[in-house]
Amino acid sequence: MTDTTSELREAGTVRLVDYLAAELARAGVTHVFGVGGANIEDLYDAVHRGGAVRGVVAKHEFSAVTMADGYARTTRRLGVVAATSGGGAMNLVPGLAEAYASRVPVLALVGQPPTGQEGHGAFQDTSGKAGSFDALEVFAPVARFCARVTEADSILELLPRAVAAAQADPRGPAVLLLPKDVQRAQIQLPGRDAAPPPGVPAPRLDTPALTAVSDALRRAGRVLVIAGEDVAAANARTELAELARRLGAWVAVTPDAKDVFDNRDPRFAGVAGVMGHANVEDCLRRADVCLLVGSRLPLLARGGLDQALATTEVVCLGPEPPFVAGTALGGNLRDALSAVITQLPSRPRPCPPHTGPLPTPVPSPLSRTRGRTIPYTEAVAAVEAALPHDAHVFVDAGNAGASAVHLLPAPRHGRFVVAVGMGGMGYTFGAGIGAALATGRRTYVLAGDGAFFMHGMEVHTAVEYAAPVTFVIFNNNAHAMCALREELFQGGIRSHDLFARTDLAAGVAAAFPSLEAIGAEDAAQLRTALLRSNAGGGPAFVAVACDPREIPPFLPFQSFTEATESKEGSDERGVVHVG
Repeated sequence: MTDTTSELREAGTVRLVDYLAAELARAGVTHVFGVGGANIEDLYDAVHRGGAVRGVVAKHEFSAVTMADGYARTTRRLGVVAATSGGGAMNLVPGLAEAYASRVPVLALVGQPPTGQEGHGAFQDTSGKAGSFDALEVFAPVARFCARVTEADSILELLPRAVAAAQADPRGPAVLLLPKDVQRAQIQLPGRDAAPPPGVPAPRLDTPALTAVSDALRRAGRVLVIAGEDVAAANARTELAELARRLGAWVAVTPDAKDVFDNRDPRFAGVAGVMGHANVEDCLRRADVCLLVGSRLPLLARGGLDQALATTEVVCLGPEPPFVAGTALGGNLRDALSAVITQLPSRPRPCPPHTGPLPTPVPSPLSRTRGRTIPYTEAVAAVEAALPHDAHVFVDAGNAGASAVHLLPAPRHGRFVVAVGMGGMGYTFGAGIGAALATGRRTYVLAGDGAFFMHGMEVHTAVEYAAPVTFVIFNNNAHAMCALREELFQGGIRSHDLFARTDLAAGVAAAFPSLEAIGAEDAAQLRTALLRSNAGGGPAFVAVACDPREIPPFLPFQSFTEATESKEGSDERGVVHVG
């Protein structure tokens, strides 16, 4: 228990917001991310006065949520975001939707107008009274727990329930709506000897399912493991590696889980799905059993694999049932892995030969744009050469993101995060900052210019807080994935997805004189700039010119070009469609 909490308990009664700030610190929270406003200012005051939690002010509430999201993914602690009522509150929704879909534990503390003004024309009224809409109904679909705190003393019950719901399987956001007068109200604290709220017990493993899964694995000659992001969330990398060792298994990863298994291990088969490697399908076709670990295998992770999955026995370990048919062992993933390991012979088995995650050859650009550009393969290779082993990597949506997922090995001791829950552009700018501030490690943000124009002004937040983030912007002056879809699937590119040329490095350098912002003209310059950023203590910005018509290693595009080259139409069965 912190000194702050002890002092509050000595006081007997405190403001609700002071209790909140102290309880967050007691739970191990070190940062609260958000944007201020009249109906949340008291919480920020309490955070400032308490001193144990650092308040970080973002430029936009969406990015504040992604900061909390990145914080949670890299620390496995609760991420916290605070925002005011009205538009500020509504800006939280897409970020909370990502956390909900990706199972990330986030607590949102959302200010509301004073209760006495509800239904009487209050500014930003979302009480559901007198024709206003109800914030509770807005947030409930993207939250594991959502409550309006109408009585101040109820926070003693509601806060532990919210935190427990966010951290229990399936993890996700919890939302507390806090009217301004309730935030300021005095509450009576429980005594020192009050019992802590009961935790959520982990569900017991189902014995018949454990037996069925273990039997299937013991009798299998060849096993392909496809591991998902829940391995990282459950801190189960060691157990996954031991399971692969005992099974002699190939190990593939989903696009959002590159860091859960050593990408340089001889067992590593590559990335599964639409941004993945052909070797994974080859291993799947050769396998007797496909073992899903911490992944439900959504479409992005199984695109191109459905046919092979249909003829392979599938077993699954994880708290939620998979999207494909198979034998599932639910419950806590780490417990399930440990239980299965004990059922297998301890002697390691050799891994059968395989080609490994060889990069997929990609077609030449549909046509060349004017000016000098760097191919994705060369740009990603430069990033790989400079990337510290303990760095975190956050990869945004689009062509650049698909290239990074396919080509860039995950750092040995850092996260490699792709937000595929909602796939929202611009997620990485806030998430990378949240991760960097939480861990103090160099964090790389890899994003396109479209994502930058959405939420790239969070660079200002990185500058203000001296966050060790290196922003690498692949600038093709386009929404290039949209443009390629138009070209391949709709008969031609529409001009509105191609932009006039912008010099992002010059613009950012002018806006932030203290920030080192560089436009790299070739891969060597890019690598040099990244190495220089590693040596610094704060943020850096590097822009790279890319070709909007370069086809990335993205299965829907590859399958279309292959079908076209073989004189098949775009509606042939061999074409993989996503979205």
